[in-house]
Amino acid sequence: MKIYIREMQKKISKANKRGKTKLKWLSSFHSFSFGNYQDPNNLGFGKLRVLNDDTVSLGSGFGMHLHENMEIISIPLSGELTHKDSMGNVGILKSGDVQVMSAGTGISHSEYNNSKTRKVEFLQIWIIPREMGSQPRYGQKSFQIPKNTITPIVSPEGSGNKNTLPIGQDATLSLLHLLQYNMLSYNLTNPINGLFVFVIEGEAKVADEHLEWRDSISLAGNNRIAFEALTNSKLLLIEVPL
Repeated sequence: MKIYIREMQKKISKANKRGKTKLKWLSSFHSFSFGNYQDPNNLGFGKLRVLNDDTVSLGSGFGMHLHENMEIISIPLSGELTHKDSMGNVGILKSGDVQVMSAGTGISHSEYNNSKTRKVEFLQIWIIPREMGSQPRYGQKSFQIPKNTITPIVSPEGSGNKNTLPIGQDATLSLLHLLQYNMLSYNLTNPINGLFVFVIEGEAKVADEHLEWRDSISLAGNNRIAFEALTNSKLLLIEVPL
């Protein structure tokens, strides 16, 4: 009988190597090809298509625009965004909140910074859905993220996890606030998935690789991923089908 050993595949992306869009009202760093930043060797990671690190200037924002057939997750890091959409949803997004739009057959929305004193920083993630042409859906939820615990914030619809926001894909997003010198491991929910890790704050070792502020790593071929905080760190974990 042959025994097959899966070798872990790693791809590290440094913060200063990301694509960039610089407008009068928006500064955006792209972990994958987006807009005018196009790299045929960096089109996504499995079903993860976009991760943009956005800063919106005072009194500015994204005007009403249409999305179709995409699972869109927004995670505010600082400031407040005013959300409006074609389904009639209106709300304020701030740090601690998470927003999910399952665009499906089509949803138009705007995200605006109404503040005259404070910029908005937020992460925008796009994941390709399991099925095209689904019914559009919107969700927003506030989360308390305990220290040294992996906290799921988004999970597949039908998974039964009522503490998370659902999306139409077999993907799980989690946040991890790991205090300095602490270690922890993440077990994939599906062994054929991959894990994308983005350092929001701090410095950490991920799968024995040293990552700093806004660095990221794509991991495949291992069901269990080890983390060690070199400083107090905040990490975004995105598990997706490959």
